[in-house]
Amino acid sequence: MEDVIVEIDGDPLVITHPDKVMFPKQGWTKFDVVQHFLTCVDGALAGVFGRPTMLKRWPSGVEAKPFFQKRAPKSATERYTVEFPSGRTAGYLVPRAPFDVIWMAQLNCIDLNPWSTRVEQVEFPDELRIDLDPTPEATWADVQQTALVVNEVLTDHGLVGYPKTSGSKGIHVYVRMEPQYPFLEVRRAALALGREVARRRPDLATTEWWKDNRHGVFLDYNQNSRDRTVASAYSVRPTGWVSAPLTWDEVPAAELADFPMGTFAARYETVGDLMEPIDDVAFSLDSLLELARRDEAGDLAGDPWPPNFGKPRGRRSWWGQDWEQ
Repeated sequence: MEDVIVEIDGDPLVITHPDKVMFPKQGWTKFDVVQHFLTCVDGALAGVFGRPTMLKRWPSGVEAKPFFQKRAPKSATERYTVEFPSGRTAGYLVPRAPFDVIWMAQLNCIDLNPWSTRVEQVEFPDELRIDLDPTPEATWADVQQTALVVNEVLTDHGLVGYPKTSGSKGIHVYVRMEPQYPFLEVRRAALALGREVARRRPDLATTEWWKDNRHGVFLDYNQNSRDRTVASAYSVRPTGWVSAPLTWDEVPAAELADFPMGTFAARYETVGDLMEPIDDVAFSLDSLLELARRDEAGDLAGDPWPPNFGKPRGRRSWWGQDWEQ
């Protein structure tokens, strides 16, 4: 099949190899992925807008390994140079327009992977990310129940969370916050929230970092560390499922397989972007950080940092961790 030209807000973009099969089991092609993002481009852009975004590229489709590209090609419309503790730098893509979302799809990106910060304040996240990652023995029902407890804790602390399926195994919950806390403080807040969820439902939830000690659903607070990315809303995962925003009323009954890319356009046309209200209010994390202080003064003193993370010290501590992913 010959190349296809699509227009995004009047700007042409050449889609090469549009008939390349990206999802062999479903028969979906690269152009099917482009059409998915064209359908929900406003919501997809909102999830990455102004954020350093890593390119996760699947040049041979989802049954082969992807490669990760921090340094965006020179054809990117905007790049932002990030420095790592090693002294190395990378010019990340910074999406600002619908064109950038479709440009990523042209580069065989099926899932979009932004930082939790925007480039204007790149060391101060504006998004608390709660990643519910089930252990092998946990069920999807366990993930759903844990998400509902997360919502209870957020509500008790005056925060509003926006849930979405991960498109893989779990659920993500995002909270918009004031960009005034460095990565380490956001990570402390996420750990405190996870510990409170585990206190309320010790049968369901854990914050144990070491895999051998985990059970149920792991609340992965380290997703709030510097240079960590999470597949944003409307990303397509190798499963073929979309990372789909939900209402809290939908969480108890929703299934991951309810949102395949092939039929997702109908849902988006019906409900629109359920994540849109997240920007209405930017919350303070002070209440969660007070909870963290109480934990640290009691039996939960200490903060687990696995050796491969290299706990930051001295001048590097503001980076959130002394490592490069």
